[in-house]
Amino acid sequence: MHSAARFLLPAAAGLTLAACSSEGDLVVNQGVGVTALRSLCPAVGVPDYTGDITTFRSPNSRLASDLDIEANITNVRTTCDEQGDRIYTNATFDVYASRADTRGARTVELPYFAVVLRGGSSVVTKRVGTVSVTFADGQDRAVGQGQAGAFINRADATLPEDVRDRITRKRTAGDADAALDPLADPQVRAAVQAASFELLVGFQLSEEQLAYNATR
Repeated sequence: MHSAARFLLPAAAGLTLAACSSEGDLVVNQGVGVTALRSLCPAVGVPDYTGDITTFRSPNSRLASDLDIEANITNVRTTCDEQGDRIYTNATFDVYASRADTRGARTVELPYFAVVLRGGSSVVTKRVGTVSVTFADGQDRAVGQGQAGAFINRADATLPEDVRDRITRKRTAGDADAALDPLADPQVRAAVQAASFELLVGFQLSEEQLAYNATR
């Protein structure tokens, strides 16, 4: 599965992620006078090209005849606790795997990462774990489960009061800035970005595996 997230680890691009919905700061979403609830919870997603992993029996082979394991991350689910000074988000996900050789029972360990980003590019934390997937004898498909959690300081995810005031200030038709989007102000945009966090999960891939996913 390739998510809608436009972010690569280690290569960088932009992000389009689905945030958990709950009460938070009021911000302008699109256009002047249009407000929405900005959740303090981090957005959660799977970066492009990291939601799949393929292994081969011969390390240097990319032939279909040498295929060993294929797996993908799916069904990402999140919960978020915004109570207290530290916000906790937990993400769970399924790993659907298939194998080419169905002879004998087999367990495979698939590595994955969990990264917390601030402002779209600054890595706050990164952890690496594994998901176990067990195939029964004669079985070509199996499912495993994984999870990742992250704590974020509430103060770091909260917009400064002066920025909140600039964003939510009511404007009338006669105001000089009535037609201006507050987020067009570089200082406001920078403050919103600095208070925005993401929790990203994906397979921990080698450079060769990442390139394979990006070009197939």
